[in-house]
Amino acid sequence: MDAAEFRKRGKEMVDYVADYLEKIDKRQVFPDVQPGYLRPLIPDCAPQDPESFEDVFKDIEKIIMPGVTHWHSPYFFAYFPAASSFPALLADMLCGGIGCVGFSWASSPACTELETVMLDWLGKMINLPEEFLAGKDGHGGGVIQGSASEATLISLLAARTKTIRRVQLENPDLTEADIMGRLVAYASDQAHSSVERAALIGAVKIKNVPSDDTFSVCGSALKKVLDEDTASGLIPFFFCATLGTTPCCSFDKLLELGPICNKENIWMHVDAAYAGSAFICPEFRHLLNGVEFADSFNFNPHKWLLVNFDCSAMWVKKRSDLTGAFKLEPLYLQHHHQESVPSLLSGLQHWQIPLGRRFRSLKLWFVLRMYGVTGLQEHIRKHVRLSHEFEHLVLQDERFEICAEVVLGLVCFRLKGPNELNEALLKSINEAKKIHLVPCYLREKFVLRFAICSRTVESTHIKFAWQHISQLATDLLKTWEQNHQQQ
Repeated sequence: MDAAEFRKRGKEMVDYVADYLEKIDKRQVFPDVQPGYLRPLIPDCAPQDPESFEDVFKDIEKIIMPGVTHWHSPYFFAYFPAASSFPALLADMLCGGIGCVGFSWASSPACTELETVMLDWLGKMINLPEEFLAGKDGHGGGVIQGSASEATLISLLAARTKTIRRVQLENPDLTEADIMGRLVAYASDQAHSSVERAALIGAVKIKNVPSDDTFSVCGSALKKVLDEDTASGLIPFFFCATLGTTPCCSFDKLLELGPICNKENIWMHVDAAYAGSAFICPEFRHLLNGVEFADSFNFNPHKWLLVNFDCSAMWVKKRSDLTGAFKLEPLYLQHHHQESVPSLLSGLQHWQIPLGRRFRSLKLWFVLRMYGVTGLQEHIRKHVRLSHEFEHLVLQDERFEICAEVVLGLVCFRLKGPNELNEALLKSINEAKKIHLVPCYLREKFVLRFAICSRTVESTHIKFAWQHISQLATDLLKTWEQNHQQQ
């Protein structure tokens, strides 16, 4: 394919993507295929000779689309939003076209510098404390990770290194292995599984801190666990607080937890993967109060801020905590501006797991400029309004109950009755494939999660979803009662 054909085919692909997104509500939200559906549809080996673009293009609808779960459908209410917008898609196209591998300032100055500025823009939008911003002379700063999972892992590994060095200074006779065996990380019993996975990769113990009746971790619960472990000779070193938990969007109490972590020399990482985008709205900013005590903070613009995956924003108060843990700089990565480049710009590769990095900040730059703060605020507020609309519909039906406070765009609800009844309801919902939901457990209760996800979702889609759920519940309860009468 030469440049001339690329121009032609590129326009065709843009039209295809635009049509796909404009008409996505006409597609069944969840596919009908069974595991292994794709392999019989394609050859066993790559073709020896080139195929035409037309041949490849026609196979998109034939082979790919039948197996796609349509995350951007207004009938998709599962997981959390997967952000997407036309400005972000255009920026990703430019990112692919430039194709730089931005591991250092010299490898692509614009890639490094724009990312630093965009994270300052974003930090100011959520009123992040000054210490987390790079500015011109700051000690902190932000970086784009691939996911919140990576941000948690990076912060845990940095905390581990920092703690080992501190403890060895205090106790020179202790080996690194001695200390590693005593390190303990902590997170809420509602925290995302990625926190436990980070501890697994980091080869340290992790313990769940019990949450309260609102599914939040409070200071007294953390203090109790820390005192017990310290008395047992363990070394608490890391706590991951969650703002907007995956099961029910609950919020750990940072104002209680932060001072404890600071006093006990425990790195506090704040994971606000989903909820963080809402903090650009002044009415939700109070949910971030206490972040001033944190060592690192993360949220995903690729969830709720119209920037398509992957774009996970992470900030640290002291960037030397990261570079001190991960910095390696062989001669082939050095350059002639090495001494003149500010430390923040010397290499964002020291802030992440991989060496290379894509030009992901272009997506933020395009979206923030073309929507503006007010446009993004309205997007968030619309989703929150729709979640309360769905909550209101649920509360009007005495057969159902709301299982957690609706704060942002997630509603946790269930039929009053046993778990088996709600499992059957979810099964009937997802088998019908008109809408898509996923469940969670809250205090042993099987709960249905209704997340407002799509950029294009409207009140009509919410009403349709509720009518569909309500009718399926009616059918299910009739069958359920008949079966129990016969038993």
